[in-house]
Amino acid sequence: MDSDTHPLGPARADQGAALRDAVPRSAHGDWSPPADRPDPVQILIDQGQSRIQRLLPLRYARMKADPFAFLRGAAAIMAGDLAHTPASGLRVQSCGDCHLANFGSYATPEGTPVFDVNDFDETLPAPFEWDVKRLATSLAVAGRVASYADPACRRLARTAVRSYRKHMADLAEVSPFAAWSTRIDLIGAIDEVDEGPLRRRLSKRLDAVLASGHEQFGLVGRKGGRWTIADKPPLVTHSDADQLHAEAAFASYAATLQEDRRVLLSRYTRQDVALKVVGVGSVGTFCAVGLFVAADRWPLLLQVKEAMPSVLAPYAGASVYANHGERVVVGQRMMQAATDVFLGWTETPIEGRHFYVRRLKDGRLADIGAMIEEALPFYAELCGRTLARAHARSGDRAAIAGYLGHGSAFDEAVADFAISYADQTRLDWEAFCAAIAQGRIAAAEPDAR
Repeated sequence: MDSDTHPLGPARADQGAALRDAVPRSAHGDWSPPADRPDPVQILIDQGQSRIQRLLPLRYARMKADPFAFLRGAAAIMAGDLAHTPASGLRVQSCGDCHLANFGSYATPEGTPVFDVNDFDETLPAPFEWDVKRLATSLAVAGRVASYADPACRRLARTAVRSYRKHMADLAEVSPFAAWSTRIDLIGAIDEVDEGPLRRRLSKRLDAVLASGHEQFGLVGRKGGRWTIADKPPLVTHSDADQLHAEAAFASYAATLQEDRRVLLSRYTRQDVALKVVGVGSVGTFCAVGLFVAADRWPLLLQVKEAMPSVLAPYAGASVYANHGERVVVGQRMMQAATDVFLGWTETPIEGRHFYVRRLKDGRLADIGAMIEEALPFYAELCGRTLARAHARSGDRAAIAGYLGHGSAFDEAVADFAISYADQTRLDWEAFCAAIAQGRIAAAEPDAR
């Protein structure tokens, strides 16, 4: 039944609209750092205390590259700042680290390319505005790195928010089942790109992403008749010292899978495990890749990642799941339209650490560094639409749509916030770079040998 004929649909939309009295949409444009704002560098130092210490210089070296790289690693900083901004009171299962590079493309179990949120390490129920503001800010910051003028950066942020608002309104008009089942057709989205050269480049990149998955990302080979993961130092390496964590995680996680998926997993035998450094925000957490092979001819790569408490928890409330691996898995299943059949977690902590497991993906549609200037407007619209779809699965889509309304007030306000917070991000990045120069923290790429 469509929401406009459902007896509660208009009422929920009206209730959402009524929230504007307490929190006007224009209020979301405000950002100024509170007088007692914590030192952003100290936040990163404190966060690093529970991470693998030898990897912290790599994390900081990656964050030093530019303000966008810094923003990617600064989810804990922005979480505290977002907690000081207005919120309507409408909550969703949030990504928690909703920036441009945490969206990506991958194939569903049926082989269909989809575009979706693709990182859930910080997922937690939270105000819907927090994800929207972080996404918009990431576009403004990335635009500046790509040498866009500020009006163009603001348009990028506004495009994403407008796309979010319009798609949420569309989803409010369909049944819960239809909204839940909606997917972002990536091939169709690329076909809608007006610029022929960009459309062809995106299609070519998508083909490369999908082919890379079929070819196991160049990580799988045979040595002396044995299946192995290829060392690609410093990012993929074998280490006896840490391998036991991964082996224990892989051995125990199957218990959290549905029975039919446990049967599928049982067709594969683990052949090798290697450590893998990923991303920017995740550097310093434990991450490894396991190579599983069926009938000595069909390889499968599974990734085990450490799950720490969400950076949102001090502000949005603690997770109802004591196991953070379970928190991540539940959040991913809640937000993604097509979830990995091998997604699960380790029920028992391993030396106090929580883990989750999924198929290894190389899901970015584009190399952000190489295509950022050309692809950002396309990404802005696509990411906004995708985030609305993800939020509509857990949130009250009619109330959110009612609050957002049909005008551009929310779009304009969040675009203003994005530019203001892009200024804040640059200041924080400069303070971070100064801390490196002063020796307060160490930043260095590891030896590739």
